[in-house]
Amino acid sequence: MRAHAPDIIRRLPELRARVASWRKDGLKVAVVPTMGALHAGHLSLVSQAAATGARVIVTLFVNPRQFNNPEDLAAYPRTELADAAKLATLPAGLGADVLYVPDGATMYPSGFATDVVVAGLSEGMCGAFRPGHFTGMATVVTKLFTQTGADLAFFGEKDFQQLKIVQRLAADLDLPIEVIGCTTVRENDGLAMSSRNMRLSAAAREVAPVLYAQLQAAAAQLAKSTAFSAVRAEATTGILAGGYQAVEYLELRQETDLTPITHATGPCRLLVAAWLDGVRLIDNVPVRADAA
Repeated sequence: MRAHAPDIIRRLPELRARVASWRKDGLKVAVVPTMGALHAGHLSLVSQAAATGARVIVTLFVNPRQFNNPEDLAAYPRTELADAAKLATLPAGLGADVLYVPDGATMYPSGFATDVVVAGLSEGMCGAFRPGHFTGMATVVTKLFTQTGADLAFFGEKDFQQLKIVQRLAADLDLPIEVIGCTTVRENDGLAMSSRNMRLSAAAREVAPVLYAQLQAAAAQLAKSTAFSAVRAEATTGILAGGYQAVEYLELRQETDLTPITHATGPCRLLVAAWLDGVRLIDNVPVRADAA
């Protein structure tokens, strides 16, 4: 199949008119929310969305409300032209139909005064170290869901806490959308694909896969019923010895509701955030207690 370039839409009325035309033809709509700086992981989400037979909208908006650090917001890559070009490489039938690029005034018009807060799931882990982050994320995602009117939404499992929060808000607010989590896409050396990876120096990029390697080793130990306290200490030491500057958190949580646990019981996740070369990287792996 030939590659297919998506139409770029910037105005909400035009987007809604396009969605209405699809609805008239009896088509479903899928959305892949992004902040740009697209990589193969994002493209995988787009292709999985398109494989459902739905029309696909990729959104691109660097959301200032989910950055608790102004320097982090300033450093976040803005690569709209490159992003559009990457989407255009996807074959027809597996690509995006629309790239929606709203501006700040569309997302947060004068007088905007509403926040979407998901209690419980937003607390701890990234929520503890990035105050306001998940409120900003939940608010903008809710707006994107209502603007696109999508039936399906696709999110990567790399941001696992985010995924669970979005699934919860959709359920709690009775939004008519199914939020689908997709397996993390990794580089050949195991590093989880992330827009932040492009900020790593060459030397740091060589070190970066240590994070995933340590998570895998820790998950194997947890599968043998080893206490998490012992596993956490060993994995933290390994991450720091491998070249990372700090481990922000390393947590074992139930997959369903992110409840902290001390031993691997049932479906659970090992989640980590660590600093390397001034860049905050996150990752997670599933842990299965019956894997031993």
